[in-house]
Amino acid sequence: MKINMVAGGPFSLIPDFHQFDDGQVVWIGIDRGVFYLLNAGIKPSMAFGDFDSVTDEELAEIEKEVADLKKFKPEKDETDMELALNWAIEQHPESISIFGATGGRLDHLMANIQLLLKPLQQGINIPTVIIDTKNILYVMKPGTYTVNKLDDFKYISFLPATPSVSGMTLKNFKYPLKDCHISMGSTLCISNELIRGHGTFSFSEGILLVVRSKD
Repeated sequence: MKINMVAGGPFSLIPDFHQFDDGQVVWIGIDRGVFYLLNAGIKPSMAFGDFDSVTDEELAEIEKEVADLKKFKPEKDETDMELALNWAIEQHPESISIFGATGGRLDHLMANIQLLLKPLQQGINIPTVIIDTKNILYVMKPGTYTVNKLDDFKYISFLPATPSVSGMTLKNFKYPLKDCHISMGSTLCISNELIRGHGTFSFSEGILLVVRSKD
């Protein structure tokens, strides 16, 4: 089982949902993201939110169409996204993909990126990724990883998600590295590119944010 979560970020940054549905996906709507799914002809299995970003008429439609609706008060300790992600992690899916999490308010964007750390912090190996029309974001723990060239997302950037990342090595990249120490605030690993069909990145300490982008 895979879980795809849709939040209420700007619709212009959300790709076609049907590209990410292989028939084994459970769709989860978050606040206005529920309405995005319904408009795309997808009925989510569950919905989370305080629904302060939808009209009364839209909420009525959501309540009519979604059987399992988790409605919360606006005054709460977790964001709607975090509540939904907590539930998704508990299901131990094969993967979690998050849409509608970028654009708009910067505080929500930064919080959503930090939420990518949750499975790693809990010692759970669930690939969790944020996807929009221009970016793919995920975090990795120390190790060696292969990345394949994507024509639509040719730029690859690496940023520390912890105060620093040690032993950073890049092979088959336009700008290779060997055993570098990268501190938070460094732009050394921004906007790199693969020079072959695939490459590898590795590091020994820290947590790394990987961003694949297109113009």
